[in-house]
Amino acid sequence: MKLVELYIQEVMRRLPEKNRDDIALELRSTIEDMLPDDYKEDDVREVLTAMGDPAVLASNYRERPMHLIGPRYYDLYITLLKLIVPIAAAITFLVLAVTSVLNYSGDSNPVEMFLSIAGNGVVEALSAGMQVFFWLTVTFAVIERTVSPERQQPLTMKGKEWTPDDLKDIPYIPKEKRISKVEIFGGLVWTVIWSICYFKASDIVGLYEKSDGGRVFTPLFEQDILLGYWPLIVILIGMELFLLLRKWRAGVWTKRLAIENAVYQFVPVVVFLFIFRNMEVMEGAFIDRIQVLFNNSFNFQWFYLTVAVGLLVAAVINSYEGLKIAYK
Repeated sequence: MKLVELYIQEVMRRLPEKNRDDIALELRSTIEDMLPDDYKEDDVREVLTAMGDPAVLASNYRERPMHLIGPRYYDLYITLLKLIVPIAAAITFLVLAVTSVLNYSGDSNPVEMFLSIAGNGVVEALSAGMQVFFWLTVTFAVIERTVSPERQQPLTMKGKEWTPDDLKDIPYIPKEKRISKVEIFGGLVWTVIWSICYFKASDIVGLYEKSDGGRVFTPLFEQDILLGYWPLIVILIGMELFLLLRKWRAGVWTKRLAIENAVYQFVPVVVFLFIFRNMEVMEGAFIDRIQVLFNNSFNFQWFYLTVAVGLLVAAVINSYEGLKIAYK
């Protein structure tokens, strides 16, 4: 009976002490009933094999799973993980970027600043993602061990077991029409970058030159005049964020979304033409310095026209791409 006692011992050490005596008696009785009257060691081995791994048997007595996240909650857990982790990482990155740029005093090179933001942003985003992963895993592990449902069928995002009716709520998304999360995140980062550059233009945007005394910075814009157009910029930012939200929720290029995207693409062009029709928005010292560097041959009117045409061409291309995919 040595193997039987060792088997019972292995089961008992995995159980709460208060339950061990009763379960040990029950388990010993069960094993003895399964053994023949004149049993041998091979018979004991056969019975213990049928009883199974002591760890599994102990887990059954405790009515607790041996896995961290079981099949009932695993799919829901993975779905939430894929949804929440990127959002948390993106928000952390953007908050750090906005805070860093708003605190930028102009003492360091903007390129160094942006590289620092990129490095620190990635580290902080990874840290936020790991924290979300940890707490979400802990939450589901606790649920797995405190909720004991009769059925172990996986749950959907609705918190119910899957039925064929759930397929009616799932849109069919052709691969070529999908809007990637990378595109949405890139658009969000771009919105943050250009909006910060607008409101901190006098500290970031301009001409950087080396001199014997260090670095000389000549701002491109007259900040006070530029800020006089802030309502237009706020509206533009709101429209851009709304379009990104629409893309994120839709996940696919629809005809309506493509038309909205096409209309929006021309809004920044109109805003640019409206704001920069006033040449006073440019810093006088910058204009003078550029004329010195180009021997008074630089034509700002042509430069303004070139930028306007470039923005218009980009708007046409972006509009066409969205419409082409949606109407394919």
